[in-house]
Amino acid sequence: PMADADPRVLLLARQVAESRDEDVPVLLLKLKEILNSASSGSKESKKLRKEIHYYDLTQYCILVLRQDYSRLPGGWATAAQLAEILSHCCVGLEVKEDPEEFYKKFLPSAIDNLLFLGRRLQARFIRAIKDEEKKGFLHCFHTVTDAICWLFGGHIQLTECVLQNDHFLQLLITDDIETAMIMMSVLHNILKVNSPALLCVDEKFLHSVLDELVYKLSSTTNPVIGNAATKLLLLLAKFSQQLVKLLTTRYKGLKLLLSKQWTGKGFDRDLSQLLDLLYLEQSDRKEEMQRQHQAACLIQATWKGFQTRKRLRKLPQAVTALQRSFRAKRKQELQHFKKQKEDEALKQEMQLQRQRAMRHFHERQLALLEIIHASQMDKHIQEMEGKSALTIQRFWRGYRARRYFHQQKQSLKEYKAAVTIQRAACKFIEKRRKKRALSPWKDTKGLADEQRLALKQKVDDYIKLHPASQMSEEMSKELHVQAQEKLAQFLLRSSLDRRAAQRRETLLAQVNTDVELLMNAPGLAESTEKDLSIFMSRSGPVAAKAKQSHITMLKYTRWPWWKKLGDEFVEGDVIPDEALTAELGTLFIGGRK
Repeated sequence: PMADADPRVLLLARQVAESRDEDVPVLLLKLKEILNSASSGSKESKKLRKEIHYYDLTQYCILVLRQDYSRLPGGWATAAQLAEILSHCCVGLEVKEDPEEFYKKFLPSAIDNLLFLGRRLQARFIRAIKDEEKKGFLHCFHTVTDAICWLFGGHIQLTECVLQNDHFLQLLITDDIETAMIMMSVLHNILKVNSPALLCVDEKFLHSVLDELVYKLSSTTNPVIGNAATKLLLLLAKFSQQLVKLLTTRYKGLKLLLSKQWTGKGFDRDLSQLLDLLYLEQSDRKEEMQRQHQAACLIQATWKGFQTRKRLRKLPQAVTALQRSFRAKRKQELQHFKKQKEDEALKQEMQLQRQRAMRHFHERQLALLEIIHASQMDKHIQEMEGKSALTIQRFWRGYRARRYFHQQKQSLKEYKAAVTIQRAACKFIEKRRKKRALSPWKDTKGLADEQRLALKQKVDDYIKLHPASQMSEEMSKELHVQAQEKLAQFLLRSSLDRRAAQRRETLLAQVNTDVELLMNAPGLAESTEKDLSIFMSRSGPVAAKAKQSHITMLKYTRWPWWKKLGDEFVEGDVIPDEALTAELGTLFIGGRK
């Protein structure tokens, strides 16, 4: 705690810290009594403000402004009083510890919460129906705006925060006359306190404020709103020539609107001053435009003279290029005319040749008619018509085949590409199928009746298309016997493989057991003969025979499938069941037979 702190501040801080959130706003109202106990500007008043800020009571005031006061004691009047208390606590407060946080975070957050509270009060005032409620909300709204004006009056740098705040623009953009007048008075106070702040904010916010003022002048006929908006525009125009230029360029019909709609409404003096400034800017702008026009004309004349002189210097080259292009064009036209004449001559020549051919054909026909007997004429005519029809059909079919080939060329290319891709995919799938090991314990699924019938139909169709060679009954029986024997051998080997796999799994389990026994065995210094006998075999030859059987089995598993199915495996290299399990029952594993 601070030395020589006021007991009232300490007691209030303790009560606020121990109370519920709903009771905090009512407790903070005691700050008004504490502040009024000391005269403003005195040392005691400054000391009280420091203590209130030191114990975070001002921070509590900022936070509780966001609460809903509809159900709290005192209602929205309590919020308005807290806003007034917050502004009085912050104005005149000098923070020496961490001043950057106070000026850049604490005060902007206070302005933001006050404007947010103002928006809520404005919305409730507009929605209120009873006159008493409207008066209460308007009084609270006026109190909050006075607190905002008092706060940025004590801290001038906050005027930029107010202008750039979205809540401020929303408060200003309203059709309600009473709240609009209050917000325009706040804007008037901002311009009086810190007029340069309007030029320091972003153009978007400046344009929004000017748009709203001009809109109020154009959308209403209330002289109170018109007077306030005119005074604000006049204040802006007097402050900066840049703003006057912005008004004349952005709002071209503003002078006509002011002179026609607002003349004789009781504020002609301010209106005439504003119009004089706007017309003066317009005349200055006209003079500037005339000077710019003369300068542009001078620049254009100089540039045109330079271009003309440049063209005159290049005139001989241009004449040469023109003659060259003319001669090339004339040569091209002559070539085109010559080609056209040659085409016409060729066309006439072909027509003459066609006429000669037709005349020759007719002469031959007449000669044939004279030679052929009359009884053979019909037969001759039919033969000629048949030959002619065949010739026409041959040419037509050739033409149609060539056209179809050109049309199907791309499709044929795509078909070949698809065949190539399918062939590669089938090879890849077949390789993967060969590499994949078949699990011995998986049973093949039987075929359904429909699948069996379809497969049988396919087999019958294949047999019809590919008939087998004739075979005698004895050869068929012998081939059947051989196939049965090979199938039996395959089934036997399959059972042997399954038993060998089971045996390997058993041996692996026993090895794991031995490893676990070794892990749990005592050390060499503590072991006894009984412990050693668990891990020793009583028969060395049996272990050697087991090793030989294991190596033989590994060789057998590495054989290709065709060798396992062949006759040579059955006759000479077959591994009997006794060889695979030779003396395996007597092998000592894990201390037991």
